[in-house]
Amino acid sequence: MVNRDVTTTTAIDLEVARHRFAAIADEMGGVLRRTAYSPNIKERDDFSTALFVADGELLAQAEHIPVHLGSMPASVQAVIESFGDSLRPGAQYAVNDPYHGGTHLNDLTIVRPVFKGEHLVGWVGNRAHHSDVGGEAPGSMPAHATRLEQEGHIVAPMLAAIDGEWVSDFLDPFLEATRTPEERIGDLSAQIGANEMGAERLVELAETYGPTGYQNICDGLLSYGERLMRSAINKLPTGSFHFEDHVEGFDRLHKIAVTVTIDGSDLHVDFAGTDNQVEANFNAVEAVAISSLYYAVRVATDPTIPANGGCYRPISMEAPAGSIINAKAPAAVAAGNVETSQRIADAILGALAQANPNQVPAASQGTMNNVLIGSDSFAYYETVGGGQGARPRGDGQSGIHTGMTNTKNTPIESLSLHYPFRIVGYGLREGSGGDGQYRGGEGIVREIEFLEAATVTLMGERRVTTPWGLSGGKPGAKGEDWLVKANGSKELLPGKTTFEVDGGDKLRVLTPGGGGWGEA
Repeated sequence: MVNRDVTTTTAIDLEVARHRFAAIADEMGGVLRRTAYSPNIKERDDFSTALFVADGELLAQAEHIPVHLGSMPASVQAVIESFGDSLRPGAQYAVNDPYHGGTHLNDLTIVRPVFKGEHLVGWVGNRAHHSDVGGEAPGSMPAHATRLEQEGHIVAPMLAAIDGEWVSDFLDPFLEATRTPEERIGDLSAQIGANEMGAERLVELAETYGPTGYQNICDGLLSYGERLMRSAINKLPTGSFHFEDHVEGFDRLHKIAVTVTIDGSDLHVDFAGTDNQVEANFNAVEAVAISSLYYAVRVATDPTIPANGGCYRPISMEAPAGSIINAKAPAAVAAGNVETSQRIADAILGALAQANPNQVPAASQGTMNNVLIGSDSFAYYETVGGGQGARPRGDGQSGIHTGMTNTKNTPIESLSLHYPFRIVGYGLREGSGGDGQYRGGEGIVREIEFLEAATVTLMGERRVTTPWGLSGGKPGAKGEDWLVKANGSKELLPGKTTFEVDGGDKLRVLTPGGGGWGEA
């Protein structure tokens, strides 16, 4: 039944609509999870889903991966800029190019315009991490990469499917590049199906509200998010707050400097003083920095504010072009998305802790502890949890994913079924959390035994620096990575490295603990 169009919306209307839109995004995530082929998506939930209004502004999201969701509007905008008035019903568009709406090459975004008749009512989209998209090492994050093309297959905004049928110009090169084409086609099909379901639900909702009512609801939700965020920022003290943290390079630290300025209900972040981009893969693109900023502000204000484009309107950012957080093409960026994003968020939270000390937690582990294992026939990717920073009112949680990631682990049973290695040790890393009035959470110890030769890539942070404490709390322990050879010899590995292993070798990953909060 179609509701009569309305010209005004009440608070109850907005709250009901907010949950209806979020439910569509959640259902899209359920479809993607259940129909995906790879353990990385169906077990670890390394994907995100969202809805957008017609001009590409974020309308609603499921609670998936923070580094995905803040940057996905850039993917929609890239498609709008590329295809403009040629958008058509039934079309789905793909992009992973970090310099045209993406973040790093593994994260392929597929977006679908949603039409009711000839009227564009919005967009649905999802982003999924593909375990391998080609490049110079299995998993597509070679530690030695300096240029984007070394990391894998690049997808500029392009038509991927039309009316459920693949476009060969997209699909064929994508499958030719990857080491795992059967797994990729399964995950790609799941992405297409999730968007089809989301489009169907969005049309149903638009019909329920009617043309004017639907537009009023969308506008009202975005304005509602903006009002709540402005109210939250307005409660913070006016002024500028500065903090610095560092990304760990191969031979030195690279500075991220941030100044947060609060002026009434507006919040501006300036990264002046941040180091220049480097010939390495831990540069980040601007969309990643924006995601980190949005996440940090929500942590420091009110995480219950509806996460839509409206709530981000009072927040602005200035990042020097050509810096490590706003790199220029063709710099490699694989680790910028998964590691530098964590450090950007930490730096912003360090500044916001000065403005709101009773809300911001101490530093969490500050890394995703990326482990990539593969050969010409398989590719495995996982991030390993660690310690959460202690909070002003309680201890940090132990053994969880923190910051810009929100994935699960791969169950040991699934891992053993799909890959030629096994988990021989898995538990909390006792004593790794920082001391304080409230203790930081404990990291994880995870040990993998290889059953055959493979190539391994590690991408981690906090192997040199420590997760900082707040208000007198002590830092958490640094992470460590050890290669234990079959003959019993041991080698402490760099935090960012690609190397070969033989059957019988073991990899032991010890993840950082969270910082403590308050004097012990």
